[in-house]
Amino acid sequence: MNKYNFDKIIDRRGTGSIMTDCLTKVFGRDDLCPLWIADMDFEVCPAISDAIEKRASHHIYGYSQAPESYWNSIIKWIRKRHKWDVAHEEITFVAGVVRGYAYALNFFTQKGDTVVIQQPVYTPFRNVAIGNHRRVVSNDLIKKDDTYEMDLEGLENIFREQKPKLMVLCNPHNPIGICWSKETLTEVARLARKYDVVVVSDEIHGDLGLFGHKHTPFASVSEDAAMVSISFGAPSKTFNIPGVTSSWCVVKNPELRKPFFQWLQVNELNVPTWFATVATEAAYTYGEEWLEELIPYIEDNIIAVEEYCKENLPGIHPVRPQASFLIWLDCTGLKLSHDALIDLFVNKAHLALNDGETFGNGGEGHMRLNVANSRGMLLNALEQLKNAIYTE
Repeated sequence: MNKYNFDKIIDRRGTGSIMTDCLTKVFGRDDLCPLWIADMDFEVCPAISDAIEKRASHHIYGYSQAPESYWNSIIKWIRKRHKWDVAHEEITFVAGVVRGYAYALNFFTQKGDTVVIQQPVYTPFRNVAIGNHRRVVSNDLIKKDDTYEMDLEGLENIFREQKPKLMVLCNPHNPIGICWSKETLTEVARLARKYDVVVVSDEIHGDLGLFGHKHTPFASVSEDAAMVSISFGAPSKTFNIPGVTSSWCVVKNPELRKPFFQWLQVNELNVPTWFATVATEAAYTYGEEWLEELIPYIEDNIIAVEEYCKENLPGIHPVRPQASFLIWLDCTGLKLSHDALIDLFVNKAHLALNDGETFGNGGEGHMRLNVANSRGMLLNALEQLKNAIYTE
């Protein structure tokens, strides 16, 4: 008997939730089933809300510092879940992984410098670089059979010919959900060190390995990786607390870490609120049982989507993720133009998913589906899509 109820439907409208309250702004209408932005429709682990409520009941909200127990909870979690040892001096707080990436971009590069991304990939990787007047070059992933792989030969050509200062690695990958192998990561690290490229590794989905797949922290694979990496992680995707804006940054190489951490400190960019430290410590200390029930539920939701598409939607092929709660839907079998595909999902099926083209090269004809919601809601959404396709 499961302890936690992931089938419970919770109305999030009117709470300021981007998932529900920004539908009109993003999609042009609000009568949509929201299956897009990457947070979950599940209540957080009770230990987290209990810890927040207990602290909030002390009605003085003055300046606070991060207690030693907060740092220890992160270090112990990383060691237990990912077999990676991190020292206290190697870790700092950042208020969100995208912000952390932006900090690293601005510290380690200058306007006009080249930044490498691997499309199709999480949209802010490109947007942050372009918005900060960096030049973006994509080392596009290669679609192979039912998954994708890195073009490592192409990556070396980019490193050698275009001399980038920084590369952004999505590990595990968003939107495709790949847990990159140790061998692949080791080669990326070798090339980065050879060509003097700093690698920012976004590992925010690392706790959500699926179907037996395990996350490998980039910085852990080799000495080369440890020397070139700026790693970011967070409890936010794992425990559905992105609104808390609590993330961490690990830098092993002291030549990178000391000046970067000093810059963060003097600009007060690494100072957490008590809200963030309390939620994070509770999540990493008491949340494992909740997570161990969550992952099988997400896996069953993914299987439900696969089976439904196989039986009812042959023009849509779900690429099974190895991590996270996002499915990359290959909709090219529908043979629709981009505008027609968006019209089908939004205006005919009344579904809000992320448009694959926003993830860059290779995203054409794809959609990203968030399955971190009740199974009943998910199956109803797929039924709406089927009805929209077959009433055309």
